[in-house]
Amino acid sequence: MSHWLALAIAIIAEVIGTTALKASNEFTRLIPSLIVVVGYGTAFYFMSISMRVLPVGIMYAIWSGMGIVLISVLGWLVFRQTLDMPAIIGLAFIIAGVIIINVFSKTVGH
Repeated sequence: MSHWLALAIAIIAEVIGTTALKASNEFTRLIPSLIVVVGYGTAFYFMSISMRVLPVGIMYAIWSGMGIVLISVLGWLVFRQTLDMPAIIGLAFIIAGVIIINVFSKTVGH
């Protein structure tokens, strides 16, 4: 399996787990709570696969950065949470950072 595909699966699983965390209502609802556990377990498993090739710091920066952006967008779409201009600018900086790492860093195996 490609380390990039593994990282993408890890990001998606983390986003699903974190979205379910909001829906779990502090782990008082069973199904969303189970989704949290499975989501994070899946995320960590696929992160470990991507670490076979990617340095841990780079992998974690991409995983957490993209997770933050995707969770923020889902919070806006699903939970109707607002994003003000400073939040949007900050999210744009996160995206720019991930792009810079992937395009210019020599530590990332392309």
